[in-house]
Amino acid sequence: MPARLPSWAWVTGLTTGAIAAVAVLAVQADQGPKPTASTSRPSASATADAKPSAAPKEKETGAEAEAESQAVPADSGTGRRIVYSLDDQQVWLVDASDAPRRSFEVWPGTVSPDPGTYTIGTRTEATTGSDGVAVEHIVYFAAKSGVSIAFSNAVDGSSPPPPDGRTTGGIRVGKADGKALWAFGTPGTTVRVVE
Repeated sequence: MPARLPSWAWVTGLTTGAIAAVAVLAVQADQGPKPTASTSRPSASATADAKPSAAPKEKETGAEAEAESQAVPADSGTGRRIVYSLDDQQVWLVDASDAPRRSFEVWPGTVSPDPGTYTIGTRTEATTGSDGVAVEHIVYFAAKSGVSIAFSNAVDGSSPPPPDGRTTGGIRVGKADGKALWAFGTPGTTVRVVE
């Protein structure tokens, strides 16, 4: 008859194995993306049912307007990030040296994020938007009033205004800009929303 291990040996072995498994899982979780949203207080004008304009605001033309559209807004942070200006309906892709690599106009949905700092959590290559339009390069970075907020571009390149009464958090970009944002905006990338 083989010798039996005492019960304390079994308990010690199982406890050691459980601690090792928890330590491995903790290290893996610490290395993954960490979705955070540290935002400022919502302004009194922030509403979930605000209506967007069908197109970006009219901008000046010429060299002065071009230089202004390339200038990253003040107080938009430092380092590699995506900057989204609510008032200008403009996005900047900013590299680690604080130089803007790309700037483009966007068409917001009916729900806008509050000014603040966010982190890209998930991305979806293609789906149908909440407005029924086929979209691609969806980059999620915030949620407000139960609505997910993300950058995306319509597969056909269009940017129709959201249907009346429909709540949407999609921030539409042009097709080429959507591809660039998709390549730049990997999970964990900072998104800074300014007025």
